[in-house]
Amino acid sequence: MIPLILRLETPVTMDGFIGGNLLVLVDQHAAHERVRLEQLITDSYEKQPPQSSGRKKLLSSTIIPPLAITVSEEQRRLLRSYHKYLEDLGLELIFPDASDPLILVGKVPLCFVEREASELRRGRAPVTKSIVEEFIREQVELIQTTGGIQGTLPLTVQKVLASQACHGAIKFNDCLSLEESYRLIEALSLCQLPFQCAHGRPSMLPLADLDHLEQEKEVKPNIAKLRKLARAWHLFGKAEGCDTRQSLQQSVPPVNPHGNRAMDL
Repeated sequence: MIPLILRLETPVTMDGFIGGNLLVLVDQHAAHERVRLEQLITDSYEKQPPQSSGRKKLLSSTIIPPLAITVSEEQRRLLRSYHKYLEDLGLELIFPDASDPLILVGKVPLCFVEREASELRRGRAPVTKSIVEEFIREQVELIQTTGGIQGTLPLTVQKVLASQACHGAIKFNDCLSLEESYRLIEALSLCQLPFQCAHGRPSMLPLADLDHLEQEKEVKPNIAKLRKLARAWHLFGKAEGCDTRQSLQQSVPPVNPHGNRAMDL
């Protein structure tokens, strides 16, 4: 964790107060994870000219030999109808003429291949096929429910990028210099979602408004006023109490010896 004091500017209030000093606790792992995720998302798309208004395309990587994925007839039909849109998501599909409902995947998003390489370096089993199958199911369900392909980053791709961002981020016990902390906070301030990590957990927690604390003064009891109130109670409160008891006794009719109140005839 990095305790930092950040200056957050706020609009001018009615009393002319500008800005505020917040004491904020920053989770260095979550903060760096967010910075890495947004950079990975940016790097996952093909570079386009600044004035280009075309659709953004995910970078893809060719798979040799192509992956064979078994799908249903309905899924195959939908994928064939939208295969051009799927190419913008880095997914190139081949539909062989076969009786089996089979498709071949010739290209996948580049981050899938990078995830595969990372898993193999750790001595783990290949994951590309399972990720591609999940990706295809996601897109088929999207087509069935919305009638088209959305332009947002697919959830499967985002999960892969979030995993990459997490593995390469600063760890909890890593020591950062003051300069490194400044650079991290500066990079975090440029993010679109700086307040949460790649998995949705908070990256920072406000602890106190220092300006508000400085303005607050310790409230001390007004001893002089309390003494005046005490004297007034001694002078008037007891007398009023006596008058109250007397008026109460007068308002209650006397009781006869037999236990019944006397009644006026």
